[in-house]
Amino acid sequence: MSRLNYHHLYYFWQVAKSPSLTEAAEQLHISQSALSAQIKQLESSLDVALFVRQGRKLVLTDVGRRVLAYAQDIFNTGEELENFLQKDTVAQGQHITLGVQSNLSRNFIESFIEPLLQSEHVSFSLSSRGITDLLNGLVNHELDLALTNRPILSESKDTSWQNQLVARQAVAIIGPYGQKPDLPFPEGYRDKKWIVPGKNTDIRSAFESFCATHQYQPDIKAEVDDMAMLRLLARDSGYLSVLPTVVVKDEIQSQQLQDYESIPQAFESFYAITVPRKFAVQSVLDLIKTAMTTYDVKL
Repeated sequence: MSRLNYHHLYYFWQVAKSPSLTEAAEQLHISQSALSAQIKQLESSLDVALFVRQGRKLVLTDVGRRVLAYAQDIFNTGEELENFLQKDTVAQGQHITLGVQSNLSRNFIESFIEPLLQSEHVSFSLSSRGITDLLNGLVNHELDLALTNRPILSESKDTSWQNQLVARQAVAIIGPYGQKPDLPFPEGYRDKKWIVPGKNTDIRSAFESFCATHQYQPDIKAEVDDMAMLRLLARDSGYLSVLPTVVVKDEIQSQQLQDYESIPQAFESFYAITVPRKFAVQSVLDLIKTAMTTYDVKL
């Protein structure tokens, strides 16, 4: 077999990842006919069929899927190497890119990145994204680390996620300062209205279990998915809320809000998500270790 043409393999990789040959050609800035010719040359040199046509679509053959797995490894490693050479030259300092789940507590994010603000040798970019965009950013090496409030499960063999718990924050009943009920839960809370996190969140599930244990039916005024908005409503509405105390630490210190009582066994967890890399970014490893030490998280 002739020596593998990596230029042709790169074109195959781009076509296999794209919804259509047209989009792949546009992204590569070549004509469809030229791109098709490159793929046919690769198939000829390998003596295999990589695609079959089904209607207007090109579908990978079994061999094509295996070749794609190798191509993923080859070109992902190449992109990782390029990023490593750009970011990790000690003489130039380091620059790392962080993504955070869009509904995370801003107070927690600030505490997490505090070591970077104090470092003279590391600069960083920080972007807020949805989960899908975060994971795509990690896979495409746009992000060095993603910060989320739940671990990510690997749904395919092509991608494996490294989930590291970096903090667990206790969840409490938060209300206006100086208005804590004289009676404990649930007796003192019969006429209260609540602003709570959205359904299908760990905090909401813990709160519902807590209420069920005490045979208490909360009068829910609003459900809010975004932690920043939940913080504002907890501060300004006069209603009770359920959230980690770190989210409203400034309001508690300024005596706008008060921690009425903790909800047993209720926590919000924060995870640092990365992908396996041959060239580990030391600043990212240090950031994770510092957070784990700060919040006393054990490996």
